[in-house]
Amino acid sequence: MARVIPFTSFDGLALKAFSYGPEDAAHTVLCLHGLTRNHKDFEPMIEALDLDCRFVGLDVRGRGESQYDPNPMNYIPPVYVRDVLTLLDILQTRVVLIGTSMGGLMSMLLAPLIPDRIIGIVMNDIGPEVRPSGLRRIGKYVGRSQAMADWQAAAASVKMFNEAVFPAYDDDDWMAFARRTCREREDGTVIMDYDPHIADSFVSAAPPPTAQYLAWRMFSGLKKFPLLLIRGETSDLLSDRVARRMLRRHTKARLVEVPGIGHAPLLNEPVVIASLRPFLLNLFAAEQEDTHVRRA
Repeated sequence: MARVIPFTSFDGLALKAFSYGPEDAAHTVLCLHGLTRNHKDFEPMIEALDLDCRFVGLDVRGRGESQYDPNPMNYIPPVYVRDVLTLLDILQTRVVLIGTSMGGLMSMLLAPLIPDRIIGIVMNDIGPEVRPSGLRRIGKYVGRSQAMADWQAAAASVKMFNEAVFPAYDDDDWMAFARRTCREREDGTVIMDYDPHIADSFVSAAPPPTAQYLAWRMFSGLKKFPLLLIRGETSDLLSDRVARRMLRRHTKARLVEVPGIGHAPLLNEPVVIASLRPFLLNLFAAEQEDTHVRRA
């Protein structure tokens, strides 16, 4: 059962994060979700990892149980990053960042701001350069979902939009997916669990070359952090070419490709767990040793 961490954003919104695992754990992993998701996106990963640490998942503004922003133009990563900084001031600990898609971009923005508070980074199916086809696909559905009659209809809807990403999913998987990404209203209908106005600031087009150049510069700044890069084999957002270029830029990075999965892996896939668990344990061991040195 997750413990709620309520807090107020710099501009007065009521936001929530959710803590899993022992509150006095020696190590904390901060999980940052993608554009249309919420903290529940990481629950399958947390269960599969089964580690003795604390996982904290944030519902960024406009998602899940966090307040919707009256100004949709605030639905952009730099604003989300300010909310993360507020949360970190509450947590008062160094963290490993796990960022899926938009959450990975947030990790890139956070790293130069708080280098002393980050132990390592996991970037899930995102990089400094994204495929225009993936952006166009996302632009076709984000913010356009209608109310669904019940949970069965919700499961059918999420299957329709995501079947190519998770081709091996069965009916139970799609129902679990719907339960994580949708919510039930008082009249029994079901809607996606995010503010549809997040689409207002989403541009479904390839970024200009200058933006890509700056993004690659920002990625190069991650060299001081151990990095685990996850890519879905059929991802239409992170290409194999870009992922390989990221490896060449970052000498401490490792790439894990998830067979048969698109954008983005849930991070509970066996091939991911086989790399993610030792990656985290190695970071925790290095952090513990570093703590002992600082105290000596």
